[in-house]
Amino acid sequence: MRKQYSAAALLMLGALASTTAQAQDATRIQNKIIGADNQPELVVFNAAGKASYKAADAAVVLRQQLSLTTEDQMLSVRTEADQLGFTHQKFSQYYKGVKVEHASYSVHAKSGAVESISGDFEKITGLNTTPSLNEAAALAQALASVGARKYMWQNAAEEAGLKRQENNAKATYAPKGELVIVRDARRGESGPMVLAWKFNVYAAQPISRAFIYVDARSGEVVLKDDIIKHAAATGTFATAYSGSRSMADGTTTNGYYVRELTRGNGIETYNCKKGNSYTNAVDFVDGDNNWTSTEYNNTNMDNTAFDAQFGAQATYDYWKNVHARNSYDNAGAKIKSYVHFDDTPGDGVGYENAYWNGSVMTYGDGATRFRPLTSMDVCAHEIGHAVCSSTANLTYSNESGAMNEGFSDIWGAAVESYAVNTLGATSSGVKAKSTWLIGEEIDKVQAALRSMSDPNAFNQPAYYKGNYWYTGTGDNGGVHTNSGVLNYWYYLISAGKTGTDEKGVSYSVSGLGISASAKIAYRTLSVYLTSSSTYSNCRSASIQAAKDLYGAGSTAEQSVTNAWAAVGVGAKYSSTTTVTYCASKGTNVTYEWIDYVKLGTLARTSSADGGYYNGTALAAPSIGAGTSQTVSFSAGFSGTAYTEYWKVYIDYNQDGDFTDASELVVSGSSSSTGTLSGTFTVPSTAKTGNTRMRLVMSDASATTSCNSYNYGETEDYTVSITGGAAIAGFSGSTSSSLTGNTSLLGDEAARTLQVYPNPATDAVRIVLPGNAEATMVTVTDLRGARVSTTTFSNGTLNVSSLARGMYTLTVSDGQKTFHQRLVKQ
Repeated sequence: MRKQYSAAALLMLGALASTTAQAQDATRIQNKIIGADNQPELVVFNAAGKASYKAADAAVVLRQQLSLTTEDQMLSVRTEADQLGFTHQKFSQYYKGVKVEHASYSVHAKSGAVESISGDFEKITGLNTTPSLNEAAALAQALASVGARKYMWQNAAEEAGLKRQENNAKATYAPKGELVIVRDARRGESGPMVLAWKFNVYAAQPISRAFIYVDARSGEVVLKDDIIKHAAATGTFATAYSGSRSMADGTTTNGYYVRELTRGNGIETYNCKKGNSYTNAVDFVDGDNNWTSTEYNNTNMDNTAFDAQFGAQATYDYWKNVHARNSYDNAGAKIKSYVHFDDTPGDGVGYENAYWNGSVMTYGDGATRFRPLTSMDVCAHEIGHAVCSSTANLTYSNESGAMNEGFSDIWGAAVESYAVNTLGATSSGVKAKSTWLIGEEIDKVQAALRSMSDPNAFNQPAYYKGNYWYTGTGDNGGVHTNSGVLNYWYYLISAGKTGTDEKGVSYSVSGLGISASAKIAYRTLSVYLTSSSTYSNCRSASIQAAKDLYGAGSTAEQSVTNAWAAVGVGAKYSSTTTVTYCASKGTNVTYEWIDYVKLGTLARTSSADGGYYNGTALAAPSIGAGTSQTVSFSAGFSGTAYTEYWKVYIDYNQDGDFTDASELVVSGSSSSTGTLSGTFTVPSTAKTGNTRMRLVMSDASATTSCNSYNYGETEDYTVSITGGAAIAGFSGSTSSSLTGNTSLLGDEAARTLQVYPNPATDAVRIVLPGNAEATMVTVTDLRGARVSTTTFSNGTLNVSSLARGMYTLTVSDGQKTFHQRLVKQ
C-alpha cells in the first residue's frame, strides 16, 4: 500500500530535499569566505563544482549559493574577458524590483566552467519599498544638505554645453531621483538598509558633486558619496612635472591644438582662462606646432596645459599597454582636461585643487599651498578614480573610501614609474621623480603630501587602526588619511622589506616589483572588490588575485599575505593561515550550549560562549594518522534537556572546509546532560600538520558545518595530525555515531522525536521513534505553564489557537519521554 503524507509531512520532505541539495552543493566547494554579515564574499569551486556549474548557469549558481528568495533578483550588468582567459559576469542586486545600491556579485568562469563567485550580497527581509516621501520633497532635502549658492543646471551656458557634449537635446545637470535601497551610513557599516531617493547633485558655487541619498520615509540624508574627490584640501596630488615632451596633437585651419586623436576617442586639453565655466573654455592654439617655453612659460603658466596633456596620454598608455584597458571605462572614453580653472574668478586667489568630476579633469593654478596642479601623477591619481568608478566603484567614505584613495595613489606611482622607465625622459627640464613620495614637487609648504614607504612621516597610518588612524567623521571618515594602510601594503609588495610592525611582530615581505604588484592590485579592484568592500575584503581579494595571476603557494601569494600581516590585516602566510573557514554560529544560547569538550590533551569546561567559541589558539592535541581517537563532549541546559544534534568535523586535507569525504567524523543526537563520546579513525592519508576541528551542537538536524542556526553552539579547535601525508589526498570513511549516557544510537530520523513543520502556523505532525503511539502530549509556555487550548489526534497537534512565540512539547510513548522546542508563527 502506498504511504499517504499529510501536507505537513510533505513540507518536511521538501525541507529534507533542500538539505540534501545543500549537502550535495557543499561537495562542490573548495573554499568559502564568509563576511562579517555572515554572507559569502568569495566561493571557490573544486573540480566537482567546475564540472557541475557552467558559465551559462551563472544566475543559477548565484541563486543556489546566495540562497536567494523570490524577492531577490540578480540582474546581469556586463560580461568582460581578461588576459588570463577568465570571463567575469557582473550582476546587480535588486530587492522587490528596487536596486540595492553598492551590492553586486560576479561569476568568474574559465573554459566555460565557473571557477568562483565573489561580491557583496545584502540579506534583506521585510523592507517596505513604497516611499512616503515624493521625489520633489526628497530633492529639497538633498539640496538643503548641500547648501550651494548656485548649481550647474542654473547656468544656461553650462546646460547648453552639456547638450552639445552629449549630443542630446534633453541632457541636463538637473538631478533626477532614483529609488534605491542603501545602507544608512550614519550608523556605520552595520547600519540598516533603507529605501532612499538617489540624486546626482552638481554644485557650481562652491564646487561639489556627489550622490546624495535621502531616506524615502524620514527625509533624512543617510549617505553622501562624493563624485568629485577633492585633492588639494587633503593633499591627493602627484610628484613632479614632465618637462618638454614630444606629443601628437590636432590641427585646424587656424593652427595646432592640444588634442591627441590616436588614443581611444581622443585626449584634449582646454583653457578655462581663470574662469569656472567648461562651456566658455577655449583651445590653446599654436601656429607652427613648436610650443616653446619662450611662448608658454609665461605669467599665466600656459605650459601647464602640456603637463596635463602628457599626463593624460601617459596614463592612457599605461592602462592600455600594461592592463589592456582602453581608457578609464575600457571603451575608449575621451579624456578631457581643463586648466586655469578658478572656482571664484576675480578674487585674485588661484584655485588650489584638481579633481575628476565624473566626466572631465579639472586643474587649478594653485596659490599659497600649491604650485600649478598639472603634474603627472595628479592625472594618474584622478583618472584612477574614474577607473575605480567603472570597476569596483568603491563608496567614497570610511574604509571603502580610503581604499578608493589608496588605489589612486597606487596608479599615481605606477604610471609615474611606467612613464619614466618606458617612455623615457627628455633632457629638457625634467625634474627628479620619487616614486614613493606623493606631491613633493607641487607642495610649497612641506616636503611632500604623503609617503607610501613611510606613511607615518606625514601623519598617515601604516598599520590598520594603528598610529594616526582617523576615527572621526571629517573627510568622509578619513579617506585621505587611512589610505596610508593600502599605500604601505603596495609599497611592501613592490619593494619588499623586512622589519617589525607597530605591535612588535617581525615581518618579511619579498618584493615583486611595481609592475607585478600593480597587476595584482588591478585584478583585486576590477574583479573581486565591490562598492562596500573593507580592508579585510581587500586582503581576501588580493590573495585570490595573486593566486589567479601567479599560482597558489607562489611568491606573489606569500608576499601579498605577509604584507597584509605587516599592516595589521590578517595573519602571515603559511600552509594553513591562508585557509579561511566559513562561519558557523548559534544565534541563541539561552536554553542550551556546549559545556565540555575533550580530545587527547584538550579538555575544556565552559558555560555559554555566545553561540561560537574560537579555541584554535589553545594547545593542539596530537592525533596520529591511522590511529583510533575518541572525542567527548556534553551539553549544558538552562532548564529542559532538549534533543540536540551533534556533529564533529576535522579538516583532514587542510583546504579550509569540512565537505570532503570522511571529514564528518562523528554525528548523532541525544537529549542527555551527560558526557557523550564518539570514536573515529584518522585516515592514514590525512595531511600532516595543524588543522581545524569543529563541533556543532544544534536543535536542528539539518544544520551543517557552515550555518547560522537558531539554538545551540559551535566551537572550533586546532588539532595536530602526525605521521600523515605531506599533501592532501586522503580517502576512507571515518564517521561514527554517539555513545554515552542515554544517547540515541543509529539513524537520527528513526531514533528521535520528529516534529514538523517547525516553525508552525496551524498544525504539526508528531512522529515518535519506531512510529510508536504517543500516549501523552503536553504543551508548556516559556513560564513553564501548561497550555490547554491545543488538541492532539492521529499524530497531529492542532496549534492554531496558540499565540505567536516559543513553546516546549513533551511527548511520551509510555516508556520514554521526549522534549522538543516548538515555534508558533
